[in-house]
Amino acid sequence: MKRALSAVTLCWALHGCAKHEEAPEPPKTGNFVTLSRQQLDAQQMHVEVAQEQNVGTTLDAPGRISFDDQRVSHVFLPVSGRIVKLDVTPGQHVKKGDALAEIESPDAGNALSDLNKAEAASMAAERDYKRQKELYEAHAGAQRDLEQAQSAAEQAKAELSRARSRAAVFRSHGQSFSLRAPIDGEVISRTANPGMEVQGQYAGGSSPELFTIGSLDPVWAYADVYEVDVARLKIGADISVKVVAYPGRTFIGRVEWISSALDPASRTARVRCTLRNPNHELLPEMYATVSIATPSHRTLAIPRSAIVHIGEERAVFVQTGTNENGLLKFERRRVVLEESDSDPVPVKSGLAVGEPIVTSGALLMSGML
Repeated sequence: MKRALSAVTLCWALHGCAKHEEAPEPPKTGNFVTLSRQQLDAQQMHVEVAQEQNVGTTLDAPGRISFDDQRVSHVFLPVSGRIVKLDVTPGQHVKKGDALAEIESPDAGNALSDLNKAEAASMAAERDYKRQKELYEAHAGAQRDLEQAQSAAEQAKAELSRARSRAAVFRSHGQSFSLRAPIDGEVISRTANPGMEVQGQYAGGSSPELFTIGSLDPVWAYADVYEVDVARLKIGADISVKVVAYPGRTFIGRVEWISSALDPASRTARVRCTLRNPNHELLPEMYATVSIATPSHRTLAIPRSAIVHIGEERAVFVQTGTNENGLLKFERRRVVLEESDSDPVPVKSGLAVGEPIVTSGALLMSGML
């Protein structure tokens, strides 16, 4: 019986040893993992050689939404006075020349009075000039008197022209002045209220903006690109814009303009594109994230599946040879990558062309450390 039990125990021990030799545990040595080729195949891990590839990248930059400057007008009051009537409300569509507000203003009356005085003075100066000319031609007047009359007539004409221009700007009727729309568009905003006293620009005051008239389709998107990335910008490059208000939406445009000078404070170049906005979802002054496509270039790039995350750093597993037992040796190595949404991902440093890396199963291998 003792001999039989000893034989069974020996058999179990030998069977356990044989089973252990068939599937050895991967050794764990710091940043290194060693595996057999059978283990690689069993875990469906693949190794490929890192090589250069043509990669198209995107450049992300902060931005904001703005009016199209050619489709917006900020309306100020040229005269001082009191607003007695409002003719439009926010959201209302207006045509160029439509009345926006009526202002009771002494400046408007003064403009009309100045025009009447200038017309009378011009007529008097013209009559005096004709009389002096007739006297001079009849040898009954001095040439000096003729020249003085001619000069006075020309000055009166110039003053009349100035008065007419001022009255035309005011478009006044007595003490009432009508503020009118300078362009076709929508009343985006209005700060004017009935009874409001306003200091006009022509009176030397600081006039507030009373109306903003314009169109929200299309709008402009501006991006501020740092000096180091300016060389990557090209006119016509594709642009995608995202805003916080619509996290699932992407608005598409193209680079239309790149500033020819850097902002001296931020050291950035301004880039602009036009975005269609038929539903008025994009509003001026919204903050945006602007992604600008840059020309493809040939560089060392690796599949995104080869990358493992170590906190804020990135790493790959590089095959560095075999150990004394013939097992394949893999080193977890930190790499610096370009910020890109592309796949493959360009590598800045940490890896060389021709080095074999794990492209499938890298995350599983990282768990073996």
